[in-house]
Amino acid sequence: EVQLVESGGGLVQAGGSLRLSCAASGFTFDDYAIGWFRQAPGKEREAVSLISSRDDTTYYARSVKGRFTFSSDNARNTVYLQMNSLKPEDTAIYYCAADHHPLFDKVDYLAASTTLWTYWGQGTQVTVSS
Repeated sequence: EVQLVESGGGLVQAGGSLRLSCAASGFTFDDYAIGWFRQAPGKEREAVSLISSRDDTTYYARSVKGRFTFSSDNARNTVYLQMNSLKPEDTAIYYCAADHHPLFDKVDYLAASTTLWTYWGQGTQVTVSS
């Protein structure tokens, strides 16, 4: 059974940093995609950053480029999202998502729809105060 467990969320002032972790148990990093999504109150869930074994590119939403960094430690079955220069508009629940045999090769297409992803974590709240 695949389980994704996020941690690292919290309350931070604007300009601050947080590092989210997603521990993926039961998930093999073979022909896969994995990444981070977020959902703010009253808004749709959106892709923040993700990778695929079929694409050398890391996807970043335009709103987080240059501030957030995705990384992975396959030996620990863990992926991370380093979030710097946080803004109040980054406030959301952040979810880790993963899939095997992704429908598309390119991360841009995988980022387009949450329905393409099989496995989801429970989410971790990130709140950025102004």
